Amino acid sequence: MQLRIVRIQKPDDMNFILGQSHFIKTVEDLYEAIVQTVPGMKFGIGFCESSGPALVRWAGNDPKLIELAQKNALELASGHAFIIFMEGGFPVNILNTIKNVPEVCRIFCATANPVEVVVAETEQGRGILGVIDGVKTQGIETEADIQVRKEFLRKIGYKL
Repeated sequence: MQLRIVRIQKPDDMNFILGQSHFIKTVEDLYEAIVQTVPGMKFGIGFCESSGPALVRWAGNDPKLIELAQKNALELASGHAFIIFMEGGFPVNILNTIKNVPEVCRIFCATANPVEVVVAETEQGRGILGVIDGVKTQGIETEADIQVRKEFLRKIGYKL
């Protein structure tokens, strides 16, 4: 077995969701789930098929985001992994909907942070072991940090 690190390639501030499922119809079901939950969100989905022709299956409503999802999915090349890139919304807007798609098994991360994916490769194929999401924690927040956090959440409309 070989371990590899695959860095997700994306613009710095772009959010994405990385997960795993178990069936080829995932790409269509994820598409339907997103447009029904946040109709105006732009997105692209890449899905790594792990049997048959083993293609990157894809869907979405924005060519740039679709291409980004295709590229990253092909780089991951890990059984039944999916990646969703989005604009005009945040993972929190669709995360529970995505988790409730029947064939979704797990979510590895939902973030705009830089991400490295730890991938194991054997003679049979590849699988995601986990992710490194962002940077190492530096310490405990202070009262001033708490105030900044609360102001930020209100500024972006997630708290009153």
